[in-house]
Amino acid sequence: MLRRQPRLPAAPSPPLAVLRRAFRSEAALEAIRSHLHSPPSKSTSTSSDADGDDKAAPASLALYNYPTFAGAYAALAARLFHQRVRRRLLVLPFSSVVPFRAEDFKDAGFQTCYLLDFIGPKKFAFELARFIPSVKAFDHRQSTLARIPKLGQCPNNVELHIDISIGSARSVFDYFSKELAGTKSDSRMWENLLEQEHVERVSNVLECIEDADLRRYQLPNTKEFQTALRDERAKLNCVTNPHVFEQLLQLDVGDLLTREKSRVRGLLQSAGAFIQKPFRIQLGRGSYGECLAIRADGQTQLSHEIALELSQRSAAAGLRPIGAVVFMQRGVLKVCLRTTDSTVNTSEIAKAYGGGGKRSSSSFTLRMDEFNIWTSVNS
Repeated sequence: MLRRQPRLPAAPSPPLAVLRRAFRSEAALEAIRSHLHSPPSKSTSTSSDADGDDKAAPASLALYNYPTFAGAYAALAARLFHQRVRRRLLVLPFSSVVPFRAEDFKDAGFQTCYLLDFIGPKKFAFELARFIPSVKAFDHRQSTLARIPKLGQCPNNVELHIDISIGSARSVFDYFSKELAGTKSDSRMWENLLEQEHVERVSNVLECIEDADLRRYQLPNTKEFQTALRDERAKLNCVTNPHVFEQLLQLDVGDLLTREKSRVRGLLQSAGAFIQKPFRIQLGRGSYGECLAIRADGQTQLSHEIALELSQRSAAAGLRPIGAVVFMQRGVLKVCLRTTDSTVNTSEIAKAYGGGGKRSSSSFTLRMDEFNIWTSVNS
């Protein structure tokens, strides 16, 4: 049974310009240069605290894929391990928006670099090995596995942990658990990294993340869980949010799903109240049947929920179980199609008019004169 935990106060989402500066910013570069020469600070979220003789030991570096939850939880595992063994670690988010360069770490003195949930653009991992004695990369993507042969000869000081059968976050937790236990046993000893009160909560989150990342969708609420995580994604930057790792420890699957269900109920109620007088349209001039539609200019944030409600009403009216929401966007008419019927493919309609999407959700643009022909059934 999942345990409900109180939600931590939300960290404000920084503006995009601030986020960009936070990645390969002068402050981040200065942290890289000075990390080995200054004592760890408990006020600095990017470094793990270390005490005793290990303050003078070579530091490690962890770059995690931002803004993925697999990357953030992998960074949490690295941070917990280094705290347990009292070794120094600098943790920084790696974003493809403003990526670090291998040369940024030249002469920084790091002994080991962990690339968490990515291997970097082009030959980043291999180039990094010129400046850092040991580079260890973790990833779960099939696309990454396909890239490896194209990268050429792998340097001897680079370890690539690419496993498409296990999520990156769980792989990193397993790796550091074994490192901490000092054994090659396959048994997972996450409790050695995590306080007992956090074990079940973090384990549940990792299972959901892995189920989505590997596209298995075997757990009952994985898609809802993914949607619920959207509001949390902006908090994953440890530079702009120094409390991110404490927040990850408190993230609870049950709490997230409860809030998501409440949010969806509210949206559906708003959508139902908005739909007063839907009208019929002939999809593709009747080639794809008829369904209910509504103009939603000014209510585009509810287009998905409105279309789902229309889909059900359309089916009840004996029409195709499709809902169409129509609104002006940048001077053109946009049509969003949704269906609650798994046997219906809305994307075939969208593709016929230059759009696209999935079976249950698609969209396209349409000329006003063409749309008027579609609505002539109401005349």
